Amino acid sequence: MARLPYFDLEQASPTYKKMIGARPPLNLYRMLPHGGAVGEGFLALGGAILRESELDPTLRELVILRVGALSGASYEIHQHRRVARKAGVPENKIESVLDHGAAEPDPNVFSDLEIRLIRFTDAVVRDVKAPAPLYEAVASVLSNKQLIEVLMTIGFYMLVSRFLENLEIDIENPPVV
Repeated sequence: MARLPYFDLEQASPTYKKMIGARPPLNLYRMLPHGGAVGEGFLALGGAILRESELDPTLRELVILRVGALSGASYEIHQHRRVARKAGVPENKIESVLDHGAAEPDPNVFSDLEIRLIRFTDAVVRDVKAPAPLYEAVASVLSNKQLIEVLMTIGFYMLVSRFLENLEIDIENPPVV
């Protein structure tokens, strides 16, 4: 059970209601209005990452799932398994990226770029700053814009994971499809 009561969306600001209008009815969206303008900013950044990014959706979802796994965020993993499948991420990649205990990403499952991004995500989440060789390995194949998007995605989903876990937001029952 969530640590705060879910917000009555009828009481949400008109701006917030407009922002969630086309989104699925997730419990996350029933918690964010407690934050007022900060909740709206959260939605704006998340929307930009998911809908306005230049980063390939498959790569984005692998990064998001890895952050969720490293953060132990069950709600995040639950929701983004669905988003990843919709983005075309094969099931074996979804399951493998969630195995954060593996010594190395499996080269039989992931492309070279995916392996670089998984290692990079691990370093940023665990150590804040990726070592120079790892940074260069990623920066050498992404545009400056894509590199910024990867870093913003990692940071944002670290925030999302911590928000979800600390407030113990419930997975919807029945599940939202």
